[in-house]
Amino acid sequence: MPMTGTKISRSVCTLDCPDSCSVLLTRDQEGRYSLRGDGDHPFTAGFTCRKSRFFLERLQHPNRLKVPLLRQEKGWKAISWEDALDLCAKKIQDCRREPLSILHFHGEGAKGVLKQMSKLFFDSLGATRVRGSLCDAAGFVACVMDFGSRENHDIMDLLNAKAIVNWGRDLPKSSVHTSALVSRARKKGARVLTISPGGDGSHAFSDDRVRVRPGVDRFLAAAVIGLLWEKKGVSQDVLERATRHEPFRQLIFRESARDLLRRCHVDEEGARTILRYYTDFNPTATIIGTGLQRYAYGGENVRFINALAFLSGNIGLQGGGVYFHMHSLRNLNLHWARAVRGGPTRTFLMPTIGRDILQASDPPIRMIWVDGSNFINQAPNSSENVRAFESIDFKVVVDAFMTDTAMRADLVLPCALAFEQEDVEASYMHDYVQHVNKVLDPPEGARTDHWILRELGSLLDPPVHIPHVEDCLRRSIDAPFLNVTLEELREKGFVRAIRPSVAYKGMVFDHPDGKYRFPQALHEEPEAPEGFPYRLLTLIRGDAMHSQILEENQVIPPVVWVAPDHPGLPHLDLDEDVRLVSPLGSMRVKVEVMEGLHPEVILYRRGDWMKLGGGANRLIESGLTDIGRGAPFYHQRVRLENNRKVDDSMDGHF
Repeated sequence: MPMTGTKISRSVCTLDCPDSCSVLLTRDQEGRYSLRGDGDHPFTAGFTCRKSRFFLERLQHPNRLKVPLLRQEKGWKAISWEDALDLCAKKIQDCRREPLSILHFHGEGAKGVLKQMSKLFFDSLGATRVRGSLCDAAGFVACVMDFGSRENHDIMDLLNAKAIVNWGRDLPKSSVHTSALVSRARKKGARVLTISPGGDGSHAFSDDRVRVRPGVDRFLAAAVIGLLWEKKGVSQDVLERATRHEPFRQLIFRESARDLLRRCHVDEEGARTILRYYTDFNPTATIIGTGLQRYAYGGENVRFINALAFLSGNIGLQGGGVYFHMHSLRNLNLHWARAVRGGPTRTFLMPTIGRDILQASDPPIRMIWVDGSNFINQAPNSSENVRAFESIDFKVVVDAFMTDTAMRADLVLPCALAFEQEDVEASYMHDYVQHVNKVLDPPEGARTDHWILRELGSLLDPPVHIPHVEDCLRRSIDAPFLNVTLEELREKGFVRAIRPSVAYKGMVFDHPDGKYRFPQALHEEPEAPEGFPYRLLTLIRGDAMHSQILEENQVIPPVVWVAPDHPGLPHLDLDEDVRLVSPLGSMRVKVEVMEGLHPEVILYRRGDWMKLGGGANRLIESGLTDIGRGAPFYHQRVRLENNRKVDDSMDGHF
């Protein structure tokens, strides 16, 4: 029967996205839902990004998993939740004598305090856990090393800037609301400079652009710092707010600005443009993209940009500051989610997860539990990840779709998604803590992560007890930066944490002595391996988050973009099959030309599935960034060719 009336419910986008939008879901008289941004939320301001257009379609998609699936010789068998949990409990009991033989891989497929529940559960067991990052660790550790913490100004303070330097962020694809703030700042008279290798959508938000060779931003920042010291001078008051500035100055002048710029493929006019933005239009705000920290020396890239902002006097004042990712849960109290481990601990790293599993001994990994992650697809060196995953005796994946990881599991448990469960969520860009309202019922057969773990814990001997949802939510908002009850948060939908609008006001930093720290090294850029001269940049999509893409929306073969003056372009026949090749293998792609790209770049929009013919991480070698234990995705060198000169036998196995 048709439903009468219209109903509007407020909830929150829980994607791993900095904007963390407050949204309104409207149910019409026919029972159909639509979604829009919350106009009452000061940051969301009534609009959302393109990613949100697929939310409801994804929730109601016919390929969504609705029953536990057990792998058998001839395929998948649907089983009951009772049988699925009994099997999981038996496998965990078998491993409890050596709990480190259980590996828990938790990702950020959805945000919220209840998503921390699985960490509590498996830490209580004493399981092996993962650390490091597939996202932003090199950059935020760089900020901690420099400033003593990873605080930002209130993002709305961009409106007080006289100039904004966007260092590498693809504004419309990574944060539509930051894009909107930058546009508003320009209307108020602020000038905007974008520094990147090209391929981003920030040209529409920029007054000036400087194209930099990928991966060498630290040399560009160092060159501009040298010009600042030589031509403008650095205030003694600023230098007194830092330690060891003289060794840093000597490091900067170890090479001439001209030599540093030559490495960056930036001319002196480009460097002077950057210098003007930091000295002539103050206050100047700096936005740092996550891409430039996804190199072997990604942390160093960020640290030299921070140093330029600091030395030019643009830290600790209204309209200035450096914007990178803050901790998304910093305004909440998660002490309840921290288990006291009685035995030894062991940690594997996300960027090298396949290698770590294969090398594990004493004990080896015999069981893995994966939630919030499609790590076979998303972590580097996918073929090694496959070998590692398949070497494990019992593999459980909690997911809503048959991803590249789920399809290799022994047991797949269907989970509830956004808008189908209550939670509390916060952002790594703005300071609003928000109530995630349960608007829809999950499909019959799907369960929340909390329900799964609570039921499973009760079957163990001894049992693992996890707190009730209500207790978790109440304890999470009982935090120093919040003054709200759960009832008030449910009613209001969101509340701003009590934080200062200016970070490091007066240049007082969060190190014990209150002073800034300079980097003490400037490392050379490694040479490209022979036969692989180009950088593979696997950039974010504008219409999907990571691999959360419906199959029908994936373009196969994937498109890659190159500059019109890309050196390899004249040697390719684009009417024939083109292969994207790395030392790890190759995959078929379609090549298109994009104006404005640096000629060293091959651009790929990441997230498509290996089983369909996508998945660029099969070509990216595993490794670690200089700091933060991050994944240096953009350090990978590749080439394009028509002929199959390397082993591409992987193509038939994904």
